Amino acid sequence: MEFVLPDKAHDESRQGEALMLEQNDKNNGRKLYIESYGCAMNFSDSEIVASILMDKGFETTSDYRNADVVFINTCSIRENAEQRVRNRLREFGIAKVKNPGMVVGVLGCMAERLKSKFLEEEKLVDVVVGPDAYRDLPNLIDQVDDGQRAVNVLLSREETYADINPVRLNSNGINAFVSIMRGCDNMCSFCVVPFTRGRERSRDPQSIVKECTDLFNAGYREVTLLGQNVDSYKWSPSQTLPEGKGLNEESLPSGEVGGAFVNFAQLLEMVALIHPDLRIRFSTSHPKDITDEVLYTMKKHDNICKYIHLPVQSGNSRVLELMNRTYDREWYMNRVDAINRIMPECAISTDIIAGFCTETEEEHADTLSMMDYVKYDYAYMFMYSERPGTLAAKRYADDIPEAVKNRRLQEIVAKQREYSHYRLQGHVGKVHRVLIEGFSKKSDKDYCGRNDQNAMMVFPVDERFKPGQYVNVFAESCTTATLLGKIV
Repeated sequence: MEFVLPDKAHDESRQGEALMLEQNDKNNGRKLYIESYGCAMNFSDSEIVASILMDKGFETTSDYRNADVVFINTCSIRENAEQRVRNRLREFGIAKVKNPGMVVGVLGCMAERLKSKFLEEEKLVDVVVGPDAYRDLPNLIDQVDDGQRAVNVLLSREETYADINPVRLNSNGINAFVSIMRGCDNMCSFCVVPFTRGRERSRDPQSIVKECTDLFNAGYREVTLLGQNVDSYKWSPSQTLPEGKGLNEESLPSGEVGGAFVNFAQLLEMVALIHPDLRIRFSTSHPKDITDEVLYTMKKHDNICKYIHLPVQSGNSRVLELMNRTYDREWYMNRVDAINRIMPECAISTDIIAGFCTETEEEHADTLSMMDYVKYDYAYMFMYSERPGTLAAKRYADDIPEAVKNRRLQEIVAKQREYSHYRLQGHVGKVHRVLIEGFSKKSDKDYCGRNDQNAMMVFPVDERFKPGQYVNVFAESCTTATLLGKIV
């Protein structure tokens, strides 16, 4: 038995994953198939879509050939994701020939940019829906049923789906994603997210705390708070919810500080106070926004995991300026120093781009030296891939040869492999509190779970303990990617 383990990044094992849900009592006889690609935000959005359509009586199927409505939830971050989606749509088109009433649609980040190609030029889909328009899906499906093509890619400054309780897809019943904000105001020159997901807006803290409380009461023991940039979370009591109901200070949960607004550190504390056995992770942090207040809040609460994903992208200040990251090498190192000073046991992971426009060998060496400085526990590493519509595509030539990009990436990967192993070796010989997430992928005689620093641990099954329980595990040894131990 394999349990799906949440991960904020492009988890290749989950790309193209189809959701399956239990049947509900509102069944209208129509079957829904949703396939997801990309990051955790996309998988979280599929849960919102499923909740909206289940409320209209849909049930799910694991075979798109049996579906009445087929959706593919998309990602625009990497070129190969787009190609995979396009190929998949052609397969759906073949099935549609045999089932002409089938509705085929594209959801998510790719929708706005490629709507005309998918709808009019290539005629691959019937409906295109952007990330802020999921509430409109029942109406759009009705339009297609009436013989029209339908599109809604309007971006919103208010939509947070705060009132929709997401259906948990392919869940192990232990870990859950909770979206705390949508959109992004950072105009990183390589990134399409501000154009595909719109401006940044924070979800009200009351609904976040309620969702996390409900998850805990349902048996979940870990939540990951999601946002493109969680550290810029900021909610004011004067904000209005999508359904038009404002919240006042009296309606905020206990733990709200100051009354003027709730920042990310205060939200973290609100969620941490739900129960000591509810473990909290979050992703992603932006180096320009992560504050000492957040770090001290993490230190204060044992159930906030000591793990921060802090994308660096490049170790060179000139390249960072071209990327419009709004910090330089020294600022990033200062934030790393603060993490190490306040929480010496905290793990740090990162994102790195190899071969950005005009990057020199010396600037590439600065990235390698940054890796030496931080000694990251884990990294997501990519060659630069120009995305249409981004600032970099408009301003800079993608002038680094593919062979050079690839060689630089391999140097980054080799160095990170060394440091990932180094960090794991530092956990050996110590006892770790681990949340059992299920059986290991290789054997039903072993459990797996992660420690506070997000390192995966594998240990023999003990009949006294079940998935969803915490255990103390002594790390006896490690592979290059996993800690091996036993319950003590």
